[in-house]
Amino acid sequence: MARDFKRTDRVGDQIQRDLASLIQREIKDPRLGMVTISHVKVSKDLGYADVYFTVMAFGELSELDAIKNASQILNNAAGFLRTELARGIKLRVMPQLRFHFDESVERGRHLHGLIEKAWQQEAKRADEDEDNHGN
Repeated sequence: MARDFKRTDRVGDQIQRDLASLIQREIKDPRLGMVTISHVKVSKDLGYADVYFTVMAFGELSELDAIKNASQILNNAAGFLRTELARGIKLRVMPQLRFHFDESVERGRHLHGLIEKAWQQEAKRADEDEDNHGN
């Protein structure tokens, strides 16, 4: 009988939930901003967990600076976060955490903008054609 979920997927989901909570409660760095853990991909041997995050810039920080700060802070705190995760998740070996900015959300936002712009241009063209043919 085939399983619906692989073990690495289940471990990744648990790490994602626990990390989101830990980052919110334990990391007090004011430069961090609002971080969301969007996905965790765990290697087959459970040696590494690639943690993908998004961040919302705040104050006068640019989006790029917010990403850079968040990446640096999270990667510096990886050892602490790994230790805290190991207390709550019972695994023989807790995976090493590697944090990466999740560009898929930004790419989706950009594509949505392009589609919206094309839709508006098409609607405008249709209105102009209707006006020209209607007279």
